[in-house]
Parts: sequence; C-alpha cells; structure tokens
Amino acid sequence: MASAERPMATTENPSRERILERVRNALRIPSYPPAVTPPRAVFPPIGDPLERLKAECAANKTELILATDEVSSAAAVESVLDPLPGGETFVQDAPDLRRMAASFTLPRNLRWSSEGGPSETAQATITQAEFLVAATGSILVSAACGGRGASVIAPCHIVTAKLSQLVPDLEEAMARVRASRIDSNNSFLCLVTGSSRTADIEKILVLGAHGPRRLVLVLATDR
Repeated sequence: MASAERPMATTENPSRERILERVRNALRIPSYPPAVTPPRAVFPPIGDPLERLKAECAANKTELILATDEVSSAAAVESVLDPLPGGETFVQDAPDLRRMAASFTLPRNLRWSSEGGPSETAQATITQAEFLVAATGSILVSAACGGRGASVIAPCHIVTAKLSQLVPDLEEAMARVRASRIDSNNSFLCLVTGSSRTADIEKILVLGAHGPRRLVLVLATDR
C-alpha cells in the first residue's frame, strides 16, 4: 500500500527577504548617471608645436630639415640621397613625390610602391607622413606609405610632411585620423619616433638595430 505524500518542509530564510526588500526599495528611487566631467590634462599644453617638434626630434635622433616649399623639399631630399651607396630607392607612389622625383638632378634607381614592396637591397625609402606629433616628435604613417616594410627595411628612411600636418599631441592626431577615415582605409597605422636603436648590451646605444639607422624628416613650413 502506497504511503501518503508528506508535505515539503519549508525553511525560514530571513536574509533573503532582507536583501529582496532592499532591492525593492532601491528600485523605487529613480537613478541618474553621474555627471561627466572633462578629463584633467596630464601634461602641460604645447605652446609652440614647431619648437617642441624640433626639441623632440633632437632628443630622438631624428634629422629634421626645414624647407619652405615643395621645390626646396625636393632639394633637401636629394641632398640626403646623394652620399648614400648606390642601390634602390623605394618611393611611395604619391603625386607630390612623383613631382619631387621628376626634379632630381641625378639619376636614381627608383622603385615605386605601386610596383611592390621595397627590396632588401634598398638604400633608402621616401614616404609621406599622415601627421606629426609635436609632444613626442613622432611621425604617424599608414599602409599608404607602401606597406610595413617601407619604414623598416632600408637603412635610411626619409619622410616628407607639411606644417599643416603638425598637431600638438597624440590625442589630436588620432582625432584627425578618425575624422579623415585614415584608420578605416588602411590596414595599419604606425608611429615612428626616432631612428631604430637599442642599448640592451652593456647600455651602449646602437643605432639601426631593428630598422633604419637614419630617420630624416623634411618639413615644408610654407602654410
């Protein structure tokens, strides 16, 4: 004969009821998100971006050449190329650099980025900057310069830029990158800050350890 079912025993749980009551009371009071306050500046503002860029380039061992316009920029680039050993010069295929190369007075073995990446025999690369960051002396380049190898393979990397591309800090640089959709239209962005170096062995500074030994920035100051 089947035994009659016994009623399930209940256990008092006052803690649970107290927690639920606190939740109910809290839900009765409307909540609002905290007011958003603008972040405080971590670093002092940049007074003169060009003067700051000069100082940072000197500290980073970036060779900064100031030019006035496209013509003097071309002359400055050629003056850097002249003493280099013979070999390939890789150039970003851009209209400004096409005009620059046409004005060179000496013959050059040019390889344009539209023909492929730089070869291991390249003695120099010439590319354009997207933006310059005064606070750190950094040069922002993108995949448009001819790929990742354009800024690391040759022993000398020459970058051309205009004063209008100079911004005070990285925050402003990235804001302009997003506004102009450079990040959406390129597979990578890179900040180049000085020539490649290391001091891992006995704290002796060695240039050209992982990339170009020389980083040359030719900046046209004509607004």
